[in-house]
Amino acid sequence: MNLTVLGATGGIGQEVVRQALAAGHQVTAVVRDPARLTVTGAGLEVFRADLADPAALRPAVAGRDAVLSGLGARRRKDAGVAARLTRTVLGAMEAEGVRRLLVVSAGPVGPEPDDGLLDRGMRGLVSVALKDVYADLRAMEAELARSTTDWTVVRPPRLQDKPLTGTYRTVIGGFPPRGRFIARADVAHAMLAMTGDPGTVKQGVGLAY
Repeated sequence: MNLTVLGATGGIGQEVVRQALAAGHQVTAVVRDPARLTVTGAGLEVFRADLADPAALRPAVAGRDAVLSGLGARRRKDAGVAARLTRTVLGAMEAEGVRRLLVVSAGPVGPEPDDGLLDRGMRGLVSVALKDVYADLRAMEAELARSTTDWTVVRPPRLQDKPLTGTYRTVIGGFPPRGRFIARADVAHAMLAMTGDPGTVKQGVGLAY
């Protein structure tokens, strides 16, 4: 496939680029600072763009089979960036007639699983601490729902920098019970696997170990 990866210098984005290249895909990595992209390989195009401008992004998505986005706030003070940048991405994709889009959200944004009291309490504390970030992600998901794209929202729990396992649980329209962690590498793996899965189109998908 011919893929575009946004947020390609982030933890999940770099894993998407790395795994996609290893699988033989053609990858356009959209970055603000090419020096921060440590992944190299045949089939990689590095595209420098200002994500505030849909017109500047259009050449990076034109003719692609899918766009995979790891964009989002890394800190509370960055809240708002996910919805704002996703609007730019949607504008560029809709202008170019590109339909498939996969984005990263967060487990607490989706439906709550039927967990025990401890897990519910932990989620409640995290939701309060990161309420601005989660409000941003909910706004992003609302933008996707209003769009014409064939979107999928991937909702992981707490992210870890650990090796790829390829073994995790997924729940379409929900979240795995007692799912507390997942590696960024496995989130990337799941996104690539879902790219060609019609059952995940216009769905939120929870994933965790």
